[in-house]
Formats: sequence, structure tokens, C-alpha cells
Amino acid sequence: MDTRTRKLMDFLDASVSVYHAAAYLCDTLQKAGYTRISEGENWKLLPGGKYFLTRGGTAVLAFRVPEGTPKGFMMSASHSDRPTFKVKENGELTGKYTRLATEKYGGMLMAPWLDRPLSIAGRVLVETENGVQSRLVNIDRDLLLIPNVAIHMNRKANDGYVWNPAVDTLPLLGGSDAAGKLEILLEEAAGGKILGHDLYLYVRQKAAVWGVDEEYISSAALDDLECVWGCTQGFLNAKDCGAIPLLCVFDSEEVGSSSVQGAASKFLESTVSRICAGLGLDEQVMLANSFMVSADNAHAVHPNHPEYADAANAPVVGGGVVLKFNANLRYSTDGVSAAIFRKICIKAQVPVQTYCNRADIPGGSTLGNISLAHVSVPTADIGLPQLAMHSCYETAGVADAVGLEKAMEAFYSSSLQVQGDSFLLDE
Repeated sequence: MDTRTRKLMDFLDASVSVYHAAAYLCDTLQKAGYTRISEGENWKLLPGGKYFLTRGGTAVLAFRVPEGTPKGFMMSASHSDRPTFKVKENGELTGKYTRLATEKYGGMLMAPWLDRPLSIAGRVLVETENGVQSRLVNIDRDLLLIPNVAIHMNRKANDGYVWNPAVDTLPLLGGSDAAGKLEILLEEAAGGKILGHDLYLYVRQKAAVWGVDEEYISSAALDDLECVWGCTQGFLNAKDCGAIPLLCVFDSEEVGSSSVQGAASKFLESTVSRICAGLGLDEQVMLANSFMVSADNAHAVHPNHPEYADAANAPVVGGGVVLKFNANLRYSTDGVSAAIFRKICIKAQVPVQTYCNRADIPGGSTLGNISLAHVSVPTADIGLPQLAMHSCYETAGVADAVGLEKAMEAFYSSSLQVQGDSFLLDE
């Protein structure tokens, strides 16, 4: 197995919640020599410095300061969250069985969650002598399962059954005597009395490479951790080229990005302003010579349902990185940003595909058009082609993931100069 693929799988397996994904990224950045800074402190930025900061325990921004005078920002945006079930407050439902009360987070395919081992992970707020502390927890064993109703009792199960999340998808924890035991498990894992929590279900199945030529990769949360990892690796491996490389991993994309750590917040905007102020740079001049890649996975043409795709813009798994277009600007790619990104991919020797929704099938949106409200720069919406988007276990292509790392390394090794109607890439 390719080393890049093994590292991606390790990241996917470790990211049992959005909090664990962010912690893994922070650890990766620290091992690469990046210094953690805080929004609540004054920044002393130095030429050649490497920095990162977090917000909400789930969003991560990282950047480097070049030795010379910076020419602009080269930015990427991806997201750390995925559709899942969130555990409610007062979450135990008791009776003949002990179940958990949950609610949907994001727009998910619900059926795949049933009849497979699950567990719980996230963060808890613990009472300590030094105040309330945030701690990660992961009950690292098969703990829960959402059982299907037998076909004998639900004859419509194969006829377009409509799932009710208040009834059909409540996970089974144990028998009647299991009441109260989950709280004990969580407090043992947290090491203290829990005063608050943000806990989510996750599937226990690990990432896998499969196919006759081992060409496919399947995992939970490929949308969008696959792009998170590709952008991160490209960021870390890139050579400095005059611009300030800025890696953005946001949270809350699956629910509209409107949290304090989402793309609709001022996290990126304030970070750009503080970087410019700390280095004595004109922010507007810097942004005028900047570019963003919004990286969020794309729909591949389905092997059994090609009719759902636009025939001329139907990317295939294994066919390369995808440029996403939409006339109503649900994606931010236009002719300029498409041309710039294609030029970068030519440099990286990475194939590029295109995606458009079928004109009569509306699609979703992503980070690019939301970020533009705060940092207005040319933006290309890209992604990796995948199947079963928003399932609890998704499928993509091994070669595409490697291709994204190469493309983002070339991207972060470039800078942009805008001169009238000309857009010059310094490589």
C-alpha cells in the first residue's frame, strides 16, 4: 500500500469525531514544527515562522510567513464535520431496553446506520479544581447498534420506507438493567464529573482499500476528511513561493456553516487581518493577489444510476480531481478560477474532471461561496469524486486522494499576481 494512502487511512480511523479530527491535525502540525498561537493573545509573527490556531475545538487554521515580502495569500478551505447522530441531553430512554435519544446532525442517508456496530465519541466538559476543562472521549469498543425491524413486521421496508429519526434510528445500549451505566462509562473515560457534552455516534468499521486492483478506498467521513487530509499534506509539503500559505479547516459545513467555528464566521477574516497587521502589510493589496481553493468532495457518476448525472460533466472515481460548477453560484468556480486551478494541476501532472448538477436536480452548496462573504478572492470549488455521499461509510478512489495531495502541494508552492486582466502564477 502507498505510504500516502496509509497515512490517510490512519487519519480517517483516528477521526472518530470532529473533535478527534481536529486534535489529530493539531498534533500533525506540531510534529511538523508549527507553533500554536491563541486568538486571545497578541501575535508576534516572524519571517520563516510557522503557526496554527484553533477555535471551538474543531476548526484549525495554519499558515507560514515567508522570508521576503509576501505577495498575497494562497488559501484552502475544507471541513471537519460529517453527518451523524448527536446524543441528546438526558439521552437515556429506559424500559424493557435501554436506548439513546439522538437527533440527526446534517443531511444523512439513514438506512446504512442500521445493523452495524457503533460507539460514541466527542468532547465533554469536566469539573476540575482548575475550572471546567474540555476533554476528548472515545468509548473504543462496540457499544451500540440500531436494529432494523424484521421484514415480516415491516413489509414496506424495500418499497421506499420513510425513516422516522424519533423512532426508527434510536440506538440500543443494553437491557433494562443498563440504565445509568453509560454516564459511568463516560465519566471514567473523561476522568471527572461531566457538566456538559457534545457527543456523537460513529461507525466502528475501519477504513479499507478494496477492488480488483485495490483502486477504491471506503471509510466513514470521506466527505470531507479526505479533502482535509489532502490539503493538509499539500500545505506541509509545499515549497515557499512568496505568498502566505493558509490552511483552513472549518466546522459546521453540514448544517450551514453558521457556528463560531464555521466558514460563515469571522474566523478566517480576522485571522487574515491579524496576519497583515502583524507583518505591516496592506490587507486589501494582499487579498487582491490571493486565491482560494474550496475543497469538498464531489458526486461521482453512480455505476447503477448514471441517469442522475449530467452526461457531459459526470466525474468517475479514479479519474482525477473535480472542478465543480454551478450557474447560480452554489459553487464559486468561474472561468478565471477554473483556468488557474487547471494550470496548477498541469504543473502537478494531476488529471482534472468537471462536475455540474443535472439541470433538473438541485445540488448542495459548500464552503467557497460562504467564505467569499468574508474574504473575497477568486475561488475554485473542487473535490474528489465519491459514491454514497452522506452515508456513514462512503467510497472514493485511491489515486484521486494521492492526486489531491500533489495538486495542493503545487498550489501551495505557487503565488498569484493579478495585473489587469492577466493572472500570473509564480511557481
